[in-house]
Amino acid sequence: MSIPTIDNERCKSCGLCIAHCPKGALSLSKMAGKTGYRAVELDAEKCIGCTICYTMCPDVVFEFE
Repeated sequence: MSIPTIDNERCKSCGLCIAHCPKGALSLSKMAGKTGYRAVELDAEKCIGCTICYTMCPDVVFEFE
């Protein structure tokens, strides 16, 4: 099972990954980053490595190795 790494600088808070995550492992951070957006956060304990977040993200925020 592979857990994604997240490039918070690219995230624009669109929420597509959050809406489609089957395990509810993603959420928006409470504070805005340097770009002014609230980046996505991952709860690694809930993540099953399904890659749906990668597929849904228009900003290429997720990377699986």
